[in-house]
Formats: sequence, structure tokens, C-alpha cells
Amino acid sequence: MKILRPLFLLISAVVLAACASTTIRSAWFDTTFKGGPMKRIVVVGVGGQVADRRVFEDIFAEQLRAAGVAGVPGYTVMSDETRMDDTAFAAAVERTGADGVLIVRLLGVDSRTRVSTAMMPGPMMGGPGLGVYGPTWFPATQVNQYEIARVESSLYDTKTRRMVWSAATDTFNPSVVARETPGFAAIIIGQLRARGLIASAK
Repeated sequence: MKILRPLFLLISAVVLAACASTTIRSAWFDTTFKGGPMKRIVVVGVGGQVADRRVFEDIFAEQLRAAGVAGVPGYTVMSDETRMDDTAFAAAVERTGADGVLIVRLLGVDSRTRVSTAMMPGPMMGGPGLGVYGPTWFPATQVNQYEIARVESSLYDTKTRRMVWSAATDTFNPSVVARETPGFAAIIIGQLRARGLIASAK
């Protein structure tokens, strides 16, 4: 029993860690868009701490470059004040010569609780003249608390200023931004590639 219980808890922790990922909850695409694959995209993070936004923009832009797209971190071409003014924002993006701007907005982080029941082995049973039998099994309640980060990502065509793609995602048990961004970016970039909004991988 002393050996099996820690093993059960370890397996539970591994399963939960494996679930730590980003999934697409819903997505939309403008089927009338004929702009072709975008070659240069400005990445703009909205919400959270300034330092976290810059780390996010840096890593996402790096992932775009690895995918063959010129990714530009938003903070390198515009100030926080510029982001609050539509005209100044549009002018800053236009100066980069980008085909599109990807705005990624943190909508919030929800705390949730999951209660589940699993069967666990009990101690071996027996006694004088009875021999040893078992182990017996009994139900054990597991209570797991976790968080879901809700994020909205939208891609705009800079020429028309029209939204051409958008998706809502959930990230299970998000950790630090630097650790979560590569996986998040891979999913978003995969979606953009599948829609022909960026070129296919060579």
C-alpha cells in the first residue's frame, strides 16, 4: 500500500501534465479573401504584463520566421500608447511593410475544479489459518484544481484592414509565457497555413 499509493499519484501527475496544451475551441475564416499567402506579419499581444507581452511577441515572431514568414514583434515598431490609437496603430503597421497583423488577446484565466473517482488497491488481507488474500480495492476521490487560459487570435489584412481569420483557444494549466508560447504559436501557425494565409512549409 505504501508503494502503490505514491505510484498512483505519480501516474495521475503525469497524465495531467500530458494534458497541458492549447486547443482550438472555435475558428472562423473569410472565404472571400483572395490576398494570397502573407509573407510578413506583425505580432501584437494584448493583455497581461508588458514584460510577458514582449516575451510572447518575440517568441511568436521567431516561430513565424522558422515557418518561412517574416515575423515582427509589435513592441519593436510601436509604443504602448500607439496601440491605443487606431490611426497611429495602422500607420505603425503600414511602415513595416507587413501583409498582415496578428492580434492575440488574453481574455482571461478561469480556475476550475475536477472531481473524479478511481479504484485503488488496499492492503493484503489474511490471518492465522486463513492464509493471505487480496488486495482489496476501494474507491478513492481525487480533487484536481486547474486553470484554463482563454485567448482570442485574429489576423487582419493590412491593405483592407479586414479581419480574415480568427480563433478562440483554451490553454490547460498555463505556466510561464516563455514555456507556453512555442506550443501555442505552432497551433496558430498550423491553422494559418492550412487556410493558405501563409505559405506551406517547404
